[in-house]
Amino acid sequence: MSEAIYAPSELRRARYAVAAVFAVHGAVTGSFATRVPWIQDHASVGAGQLGFALAFTAFGAACAMPLASRITHRFGSRAALRGLLVLWTLALVLPSLAPTMLTLCLAMFVYGATAGMADVAMNALGVEVEQRLDKSIMSGLHGMWSAGALIGSAGGTVAAHLGTDARLHHVLAAAALTLLGLLACRWVLDLRPAEDQEAPPRFTLPPRSALLIGAVGFCAVFAEGASLDWSAVYLEDHLGTSAGLAAACTTGFMLTMAVARLVGDAVVNRFGAVRTVRTGGVLAVAGGLLIVVADHPAAAMGGFGMMGLGIAVVVPLCFAAAGHSGPNPSQAIAGVATITYTSGLIAPSLIGGVAQATSLMVSFAVVTVLASGLVLFAGVLRAGERTPLKTGTPDAAMPGPRS
Repeated sequence: MSEAIYAPSELRRARYAVAAVFAVHGAVTGSFATRVPWIQDHASVGAGQLGFALAFTAFGAACAMPLASRITHRFGSRAALRGLLVLWTLALVLPSLAPTMLTLCLAMFVYGATAGMADVAMNALGVEVEQRLDKSIMSGLHGMWSAGALIGSAGGTVAAHLGTDARLHHVLAAAALTLLGLLACRWVLDLRPAEDQEAPPRFTLPPRSALLIGAVGFCAVFAEGASLDWSAVYLEDHLGTSAGLAAACTTGFMLTMAVARLVGDAVVNRFGAVRTVRTGGVLAVAGGLLIVVADHPAAAMGGFGMMGLGIAVVVPLCFAAAGHSGPNPSQAIAGVATITYTSGLIAPSLIGGVAQATSLMVSFAVVTVLASGLVLFAGVLRAGERTPLKTGTPDAAMPGPRS
């Protein structure tokens, strides 16, 4: 049995293919997010019930993500990603079909479970491609996810403006994204475990290395979730700006994140993961301080922009570090993904709770303190610093296809 060696052209094609997969994954999220009000009306649930139902997304993801590494081990990276991505794109249809609170919770659980498993599979494959190319690509891949989310959101906005039934919108979007995903998966690397490599457990606690790396991701995702969900409210309620300008702040934050991720690989390749995250942490803390002391909307918008720039590449680098931190990249990535998903879940509600007890200004002071963790603990991402692969030597964790 001989190990396959991937030519540079194959690796470049695999990089573009996995980038397209990231964009498809993001487009599903964007397509769903814009139709949440329609889904809420269709299921006849209030704001509190909707929040409870949406929590099942993270619950489903946390329960299912550990299974992704076992599925990849069993079927290989290409078949596993193809199957999990199709399940995720088709799951887009489920929430809009739910007529009651119970069915909506079940739909969101399946939606989150398929999202999480596909997320782990594509990030693990992205890490493998990055290692073979010996240069940072994870930031750009997550930038493609953000670009896909923006495209999906734009399509959903148009559909909502035209009054299109979300069930029809999501069926059409799911069909198109499924086809695009299947097409992209044709060119991703087909990696398989060594014959003597033991299958990972179905469920396991994250390894210690993933906990430390996940803590850094937690700080970044907390700041991201707080900014996405509360930036508009901060400008409108705390600074008295118009609803339009407040919404523009949130859109600007999303665009800042997307652009920073798309160009972030060049920075990481030049300065390394640790220095990039430390510098980004300083920028995020400065942005948080500007938000807290701002007495004018322009200053606060600048602060949110700095926050977005500072945290944009952290999560991609956390996945990269997790994928290089042990013998089972998928298992470590699943652990980091679980922690970051949890952060994204609790951030909006915790910000709201602190704001209700004190003020939004104090809430974003908490965000700023957490952002300082990026400066203090960036060193744990040193596992993601790449070492050149020797020519003809396959990766020990997930070698190429056997012939």
